[in-house]
Amino acid sequence: MQVLFLSSEVAPFSKTGGLGDVAGALPSALAALGHQVLVVTPLYLGVPREGLEDAGALTLTFPFGPVTARLRQRPGGDGLTHVFVDVPPFFERPGLYGHPDDARRFAAFTMAGLSHAQARGFLPDVVHANDWPAGLAALALKRGYAHTPLGNARTVFTIHNLAYQGNFPKSELEALGLPWSLYTVDGVEFYDQLSFMKAALKSFDVLTTVSPSYAKEIQTPLGGHGLDGVLRARSKELSGILNGVDVREWNPATDVLLPARFTSMELSGKARCRQALLDAYGLDAPPDGQPIFGMVGRMVEQKGVDLLLDTVPRVLEQGARAVVLGSGEPAFEARWRQLAQRFPTRLGVKVGFDNALAHLIEAGSDFFLMPSRFEPCGLNQMYSLLYGAVPVVRDVGGLKDTVVDVAQPQGTGLVFSELTSAGLSRALLRALDLFRRPDEYRQVQRRGMAQDFSWQRSARAYEALYRTR
Repeated sequence: MQVLFLSSEVAPFSKTGGLGDVAGALPSALAALGHQVLVVTPLYLGVPREGLEDAGALTLTFPFGPVTARLRQRPGGDGLTHVFVDVPPFFERPGLYGHPDDARRFAAFTMAGLSHAQARGFLPDVVHANDWPAGLAALALKRGYAHTPLGNARTVFTIHNLAYQGNFPKSELEALGLPWSLYTVDGVEFYDQLSFMKAALKSFDVLTTVSPSYAKEIQTPLGGHGLDGVLRARSKELSGILNGVDVREWNPATDVLLPARFTSMELSGKARCRQALLDAYGLDAPPDGQPIFGMVGRMVEQKGVDLLLDTVPRVLEQGARAVVLGSGEPAFEARWRQLAQRFPTRLGVKVGFDNALAHLIEAGSDFFLMPSRFEPCGLNQMYSLLYGAVPVVRDVGGLKDTVVDVAQPQGTGLVFSELTSAGLSRALLRALDLFRRPDEYRQVQRRGMAQDFSWQRSARAYEALYRTR
């Protein structure tokens, strides 16, 4: 098949979260199955220009004005090509999202991707769009390309996080050239705004999300962010396919970012990573029988950071160590720094992102903390399982689908339900108790390291979905 893959971020070129990881790995896995995949994404300010080839130019006409886009490509070989939409006034800015003209920026990106595919003679069997920035693709195909070969493509839309919806003033409808006939409760209107996400949910042939449990949760008032009714109406077209892990990057046996490598059968390298992690944060070694807890992620309410700030001091007081890496809401960043000042030899906090340090935290930690309020899929809990850092998670979304509580025969982690500091505190106390029983802890650790989260499994599920009519 020929697959046109539209994504507003693609690792390693651009990334703010799981979408970038998926868009970096899934197309490669599809190409490995023999498909021709054309990935289209914006050329942001931070994307390296070296090695990019000219792939032509086009001018898009919108009511708000013409947009000239140059296309740059990076052939990947074996059926995979990346094309970057180069519109300097739109994309050579700090940050990927959050600009007042985001509706116009990403409508232009989407139209440029479709128009470029047509111009280069790439006639996709499938147009696979991701999250709200590409949410207008199916509408554009149905309206502007209906009588062209491109209009015959099957359209697939993946929801990576329903909380981000691309809602804009309704005046943008005219600016983008969309007719007011679409601005209805059954169309693109959402609480008196134009919603790219709702447009996608209404217009694509097939809807997917990134874990089976999340597919169920977003059809409920609690998890649907106001769109649960729309999703329930399309439940027959909605499915959940668990994300995979790029095992070329995330494999403790081959990870070049680690000071030592290890496997489930030979864990001495993990002990060296554990010491290197303490050294990186300037922490004292914990007493025998006390673990290191690790946390990597955005410091936002979704990730349960408030619960962590309330409960981590309790395990530090008992002698455990904890390391934190991430950024987010300034109030949470400040509270982590204050807590680190209170426990200078037991808690290490680094605000920002450091890929090598993220790998070291997964490799050197004994437990990994991820008490999310909601989690469409999550990747860090999968990384932690593969790296022998037993995860502590809530039973939501992809966390529920990937981590089995140690109370079960094939348990791989600590799972809790109650969204309170008390609920997380009980889970942390269970973790401390498990660590004091090293033989049992090692069995849990090794079961996690034996899991298969490869993208090949996920890619075959998408392949089957693409073929279904």
